[in-house]
Amino acid sequence: MNSIRSDFPILNTKVNGKDLVYFDNAATSQKPVQVSKAMEDYYLKLNANVNRGAHFLGELSTSAYENARGKVAKFVNAKKSFEIIFTRNATESLNLVARTVCENLKAGDEILLSKMEHHSNIVPWQIMAKKLDLVLKFVNLTKDFRLDMKDFEKKLSKKTKVVSISYISNVLGVINPIKEICKKAHEVGALVCIDGCQAAPHLKIDVQDLDCDFLAFSGHKMLGPQGIGVLYGKKEVLEKLPVFLGGGDMIQEVFEDHFIPAYLPNKFEAGTPNVAGAVGLGAGIDYLELRAQSSELRKNEGELTKFLLNEMQKMKFVKIIGPKDMKDRIGVISFEIKGVHPHDVGEFFNNEGIAIRNGHHCAQPLMNYLNLIAVSRLSLYLYNTKEECQRFLEVLERCWRYFGKF
Repeated sequence: MNSIRSDFPILNTKVNGKDLVYFDNAATSQKPVQVSKAMEDYYLKLNANVNRGAHFLGELSTSAYENARGKVAKFVNAKKSFEIIFTRNATESLNLVARTVCENLKAGDEILLSKMEHHSNIVPWQIMAKKLDLVLKFVNLTKDFRLDMKDFEKKLSKKTKVVSISYISNVLGVINPIKEICKKAHEVGALVCIDGCQAAPHLKIDVQDLDCDFLAFSGHKMLGPQGIGVLYGKKEVLEKLPVFLGGGDMIQEVFEDHFIPAYLPNKFEAGTPNVAGAVGLGAGIDYLELRAQSSELRKNEGELTKFLLNEMQKMKFVKIIGPKDMKDRIGVISFEIKGVHPHDVGEFFNNEGIAIRNGHHCAQPLMNYLNLIAVSRLSLYLYNTKEECQRFLEVLERCWRYFGKF
C-alpha cells in the first residue's frame, strides 16, 4: 500500500495542519505521477495535431492518440478500437447517445431510466423527450435500495426504444444487474446505454459479455485526467446514427450543399481532440492494469467498505442511505447524522482534514424519491487505508458530539 500511495504526492497534503484523508473518489480520483508524466512527455516530445499532418510530429501524435484508443478498447474488451469514441467527459458521451439515437424515434416512443440516475443520464433524455414528444419512465427501487427488477420488467415493453441505466449508483453504491437488463431490453428491441462512470474505476468491464449497445465513462474518476471521456458503441449501431457535431475531422468530403461523414471513430470526433488527455487516460489504464487490478488491492477496498459499514451501523446516530451489506456494492457510502445538516457535516470533516461529499450528488430525482434534501457521502479507492477509515469513524463520533444537542 505504501508503494501505491507514494505514486500520489497529493495525498501528502496537509489540511488545517492535519494529514489529508481523501474520501471523495466518486467525484474524481487522484492521479498517479505516471499519468502527469505521460502528459508532460506528450507535450514536450510529441505535440502536433492528429490525423492531418504527414510530418514527423504529426505521425507521432496520431500514433499516441490511437494507441490510447487501443488501450481503452482492450480495457472494456471492445471488438474493435474504432468502437471507442473520445469525448470531453461522460456527460458529453451520454448527450451524444441521446441526441443521435432519439433522432430516429417518433412521438410516443418510450425511454426507460431508473430513479437512481445521475443528472447526466436524465437531462439529455428530458431534452429530447420534450423536443420529440417521447415518454420517459423510471424504474423504482426496492426497500433495500436496489433496482426493482419486477418494476423494470413491468415498465419494459415493445414501446421501449432505449434503456439507459447506471452500472453503479454514485449515491447508493449498488451494482445493477446490467447483463440481465441488456438481455431483457434486447428481447423487446430496445437499445441499452450504460452510465459506467462508477463502474470503470472499480470493476472489470466486458462490453461483449454484457452485450450493451453503449457504455459511457470519464477518465478523471479512474486515475486519468479531467477533460477526457469515453463512449463505447457497437459498430453496427454507431454506423446507423447521424453525426453529433460538425466541423473538421468528422468528414470525408464537404460540398456546398452537403457533406459525407467520415468512418468510425472520426465520424463522432469533430475538431481538434484532447490528445494529451487521451494519452493521460491511457497511462491511467496502464497503472490500473499493472497495479490496481491486483486481487490484493481489490480485496483491500472491499474489506475497508465492509469495515465501515459494520462500524457505522453500530452508531445509533448514523443512518446509511444504501445497502448495508456487501452484496453487489462498492465503497460508496452515503449517510446522515441524526439532526445535523450534511453541509455542517462536510464543514466539520474538512476542518479535520477529511474530504467527503455533501449535497444531492447530481441525483435530485433520487433524493426526492427517498424524501431527502441532501446526504453526506464517502467513497473509497485503491490508495485508501484502514487507518484513514478509523480516523473517519473517530471524526464521525466527534461530529455527533459537537452537534449533540439533538
